[in-house]
Amino acid sequence: MVAYRVPAGLSVVAPPSACPDCGSEIRPFDNIPVLSWLVLRGRCRDCHGPISARYPIVEAITGVFFVLVALRFLPLLGTQPGVAALIGELVEFVAFLYLAAISVALAAIDLDTRTLPNRIVLPAYLVGGGFIIASAVLTGDLGGPIGAGIGLAALFILYFTLAMVRPGGMGFGDVKLAGVIGMYLGYLGWGPLAIGAFSAFVLGGVFGIALLALRRARRGSGIPFGPWMLAGAWIGIFFGQALWNDYLALIGLA
Repeated sequence: MVAYRVPAGLSVVAPPSACPDCGSEIRPFDNIPVLSWLVLRGRCRDCHGPISARYPIVEAITGVFFVLVALRFLPLLGTQPGVAALIGELVEFVAFLYLAAISVALAAIDLDTRTLPNRIVLPAYLVGGGFIIASAVLTGDLGGPIGAGIGLAALFILYFTLAMVRPGGMGFGDVKLAGVIGMYLGYLGWGPLAIGAFSAFVLGGVFGIALLALRRARRGSGIPFGPWMLAGAWIGIFFGQALWNDYLALIGLA
């Protein structure tokens, strides 16, 4: 819903979801992610018009993301003594659930429209930053927000420089998203920050080369980079520290 409504300039709260063909309001029991689409066989209950498979696909991807985030962060609950620390760890978990939700929406929107809407990106600085600070205060780990600030500044400056050096090659939506990604990765540490940032360029480069090889694009053709930034970020979140440790061991620094 967000991936459709935000680019169209519509509210994500109201009006309620409706059939794109007949305009009938979708009933609450017909609005259960994935399941309702399967039960209705991809058609409106009222006019029997087709409902795009994109909706359950996006919902399923979001659900998988939430499960993966739970597997990544829930085992960390209770690793520090005290109720406040436990609440702080829960806040950290919610922070990354929020990032997962906006990641799916932003990737879908960028692939469709080649834009990364301010309505999603800019609030992420406040919401994500608020969660990070709250978690740090509750757990007593003030290194996280410091790392988040460094990561935010580092990736924002990097992407801003790239946008200035090659106008048109990197949009300012990417620059703004880079700050959000840097904030989250920096919060987790240097390893996730380095691996996440590097992975985005590797993935984007491989995708671009594949398009050229398949003659689906020409040299100089623009491709949405937001999805690859986000994919790289999640590689950093899930595997960044382990890959960074392996790299340091490889070059003899660990």
